[in-house]
Amino acid sequence: MTPSLKTQNTDKPILYINEEDTSNRWRDALIPLLPEVDFNRDFYIWPDGMRGLENPKDIDIAIVWRPDPGVLKKFENLKAVINLGAGVDAILADSTYPKTVPLIRLIDPALSRHMCEFIIHRVLHFHRKFHIYEKMQRDHIWKELVQDDTLNKSVGILGLGKLGSYVAKSLIPFGFKISGWSRTKKNIKGVKSFHGIENLQRFLKSTNILICLLPLTPQTRGILNFETLSYLPKGAFVINSGRGPQIVENDLILTLNNNHIAGVALDVFCKEPLPIDNPLWDHPKVIITPHIASISSPKSAAVSIAKNIRLIRSGKQPGPLVNLQLGY
Repeated sequence: MTPSLKTQNTDKPILYINEEDTSNRWRDALIPLLPEVDFNRDFYIWPDGMRGLENPKDIDIAIVWRPDPGVLKKFENLKAVINLGAGVDAILADSTYPKTVPLIRLIDPALSRHMCEFIIHRVLHFHRKFHIYEKMQRDHIWKELVQDDTLNKSVGILGLGKLGSYVAKSLIPFGFKISGWSRTKKNIKGVKSFHGIENLQRFLKSTNILICLLPLTPQTRGILNFETLSYLPKGAFVINSGRGPQIVENDLILTLNNNHIAGVALDVFCKEPLPIDNPLWDHPKVIITPHIASISSPKSAAVSIAKNIRLIRSGKQPGPLVNLQLGY
């Protein structure tokens, strides 16, 4: 379900909600691309920069990242919400979100490149056994390990959307056997496609290095649990830069402790920041980064945001739109 758009006026103010970044970098990136917008008069930053807005009903476009539940409902005449990141689960988790308002996903070429850099780094880290060499250095051990060939190693990607497809294509030149699992069948040259929950087990059993890039939906929450992780071959590795709740953390620790999973790289977690007493911090087989696999670039993403603002203000369809029923 993607809500329809109505013709807009061109002089409406824009709302910006991003309490994780109170700098002006998004505003500054948009200014040269939207000379028709008076950013001193018509750009309001929630919550501290709302002074001077006489009527919240005047706001017709919101540019947001993880708005608090209930905030968007305050603006009754919203005609579109532009998300500033790849994930929209925080917005869709808000039961008060006005489902008649189109939700626009971010187009950011830099975001895709940065995610690909992160994934390739982690895949090669595990494949080339650098996790072992790092421990050997700490233990003052000088020893050459047997090097596996990429031609004999299978990399599987959970989620073959825009990011997953980009990562899959980027890994092909390394010689890995690449496969992917998604809700529906995908046709990507050089990538073996599995689709549907009935084929998840087959996909996992053939995967030596698993990458999770799924959106968070009711169907993907907890998809990596003790049962599904056990389908992976013994000695497999897991890389998660999708969403934290897709992995059941206690089950993951069990599969690490029984040596079924050889190592994991986690960039996302059920609770963020990761609590200081979470056992993942000190587990010898876990690599942790603080949700930095790919960070949206204002300069890169502003181009598509400006384009969509113009489309909205001229009554045309922006995009790409999130399917509110599917959750991505």
